[in-house]
Amino acid sequence: MGSKTPDGHRRGPNESSASATVSSGNPPKPAAASGLLQGALEGQDEDGDDDDDDDEKLGTDLKSSEEPINGGNKKKKRKSNKKKKKRAPGGQQTAPPRVALTDLFLDQLYPEGEIVEYVTNNDNLQRTTAEEIRHLSVLDNMDHEYLKDYRKAAEIHRQVRQYAQTIAKPGISMSHIAQEIEDGVRALTGHQGLERGDALKAGMGFPTGLCLNNIAAHWTPNPGGKEVILQYDDVLKVDFGVHVNGRIVDSAFTVASNPVYDNLLAAAKAATNTGLAEAGIDARMDHISGAIQEVMESFEVELNGKTYPVKSVRSITGHNILRYHIHGDKQVPFIKTKTNQRMEEGDVFAIETFGTTGQGYLHDDAGVYGYGRNEHARATGLHSASAKSLLKTIDENFGTLVFSRRYLERIGAKNYHLGMRSLVSNGIVESYAPLVDTPGSYVAQFEHTVLLRPNCKEIISRGGDY
Repeated sequence: MGSKTPDGHRRGPNESSASATVSSGNPPKPAAASGLLQGALEGQDEDGDDDDDDDEKLGTDLKSSEEPINGGNKKKKRKSNKKKKKRAPGGQQTAPPRVALTDLFLDQLYPEGEIVEYVTNNDNLQRTTAEEIRHLSVLDNMDHEYLKDYRKAAEIHRQVRQYAQTIAKPGISMSHIAQEIEDGVRALTGHQGLERGDALKAGMGFPTGLCLNNIAAHWTPNPGGKEVILQYDDVLKVDFGVHVNGRIVDSAFTVASNPVYDNLLAAAKAATNTGLAEAGIDARMDHISGAIQEVMESFEVELNGKTYPVKSVRSITGHNILRYHIHGDKQVPFIKTKTNQRMEEGDVFAIETFGTTGQGYLHDDAGVYGYGRNEHARATGLHSASAKSLLKTIDENFGTLVFSRRYLERIGAKNYHLGMRSLVSNGIVESYAPLVDTPGSYVAQFEHTVLLRPNCKEIISRGGDY
């Protein structure tokens, strides 16, 4: 989920990014349970035959070995008609994904992301000096849960987006894609978010972004809105987040059925990978932003006989992520920018880029994407009873996580529009609008979440797809 540049946008809370400590240990990496079995029934093989009951076969064999043989006739045991406990066939995920990840990874050792060692020839930057060994051992003990939460959220993202890519075809509606993604995330986390506080334990990190063509970011289908259908000539950005205990994995990809957009997608993907390659402890934002822009703007795309240079979008940036806050206080621009900001050990960054055939300057469009609670704003002076009731609902179910109208109505909120306007006008809740480039242009996006661990960086959301 892209962060708007400082102009006209409030940054996240002034929380120290370095306070989020990370582990230097790498637990063994199990095989990723990301295979999708289309249409296989629980309790059956893929060919539709019922599985044999292993306990029943074992019991029959043991009894046969102890009893005397009379004329070669063995007494057969009748097959039990008891229903077997439902499970995912072969311990694999279903399509659509609905098996909780804890049922696939019983040891809770979730797959690592891409581990990249820091490149340095300076021993003073290795962060494993004698003075720090004791500190790092403490980090190992403190951060097992930290890494487990992040890796679980990342594996859920991979499995859900793998299925989303199979259905994001011309003719499908945006509301159906959003529903499949959100149902999948909630099923795999094991938290439906219907009970008070359940969505704060695990679930969606922010509303599913489904942005077409010149809409760059922050659009999602709203209740009662006009249905939007994906077309062959559309460029669709799919941006969603998964959180476990407030640890948010933010990752996005672009799909386009028409191959004329291949270079546009390749530009955004290459620019994002450049940002990931340059990211690291003490990396300077001005250097990273310059490298991203150079790669992005080396591409061009031909549409309807006209060649368009791919431009880096200027009014939205990558960002660091804090616990329960999708936007922190650091930004990674896509154009060369003068700034003194650096990445630090313990930071978590969403490295994303947007490439466009338009002007590269985004502006707010009509509509609402979602809402975010300003935890520093006080509710004193709030007189509206509906606003007070709505604020209580927000605090109990979403906290500082960004949410949408669809999420509110899912938990039973009604007649909330007047109360929401009061909360927004008083600065207690911030409203996010869709961000668009010039009409007729096309925007592509790719994004990954990276953990800056003490001795390596872990691109936690990396998968075989991108």
